[in-house]
Amino acid sequence: MANMIQPQIPKLIKTNCDNWSIQMKVLLGSQDLWELVENGYTEPESPAAEVTLTATQKNELKEVRKRDKNALFLIFQDVDESVFEKIFNAMSSKEAWEIYKNPIKMKATESISDYFSRVQTITNQMKRNGEAINDVRIMEKILMTLDSKFKYIIPAIQESKDLSEVSIDELQGSLQAYEQYINISSNQKENLEQAL
Repeated sequence: MANMIQPQIPKLIKTNCDNWSIQMKVLLGSQDLWELVENGYTEPESPAAEVTLTATQKNELKEVRKRDKNALFLIFQDVDESVFEKIFNAMSSKEAWEIYKNPIKMKATESISDYFSRVQTITNQMKRNGEAINDVRIMEKILMTLDSKFKYIIPAIQESKDLSEVSIDELQGSLQAYEQYINISSNQKENLEQAL
């Protein structure tokens, strides 16, 4: 068995995301793993379904799992601790890459509705992969990652509401009402400036 020397890729930090991403794609591609990371693979729906596989299918599944763990290892070893904290629960290389690619942080131009949809999509993916996430944890994460324009409403929500007694839809409604208030105030200010 030939020893393979892995090229040194700088650890992923906030300032080198684009370069790191390109280098990781090349590294994973050179080891014939990129397609697996990008597209993932299908796990049997249950242990009972796995039992019904033929010997050839079992061997193929074992091989793809092994390749996926190799890809996951390569991704994990080249991220700093703050990024690792975000992706360490990933069960597959595709899931880790998706979390890296779609960090849960509200963009300045994103609406509350769009942000909640994106968070729900990501949490549903995590739940499908066996992650136990409750609604309170999701709402706490949302409040921590809102855009700075919501900095005044966040403490008000945290002080006035017990998140265990509020639904995600109720939280979304409160934030949408505040977002609408911000938009109306901003439009009125622009109209006043134009009038002057």
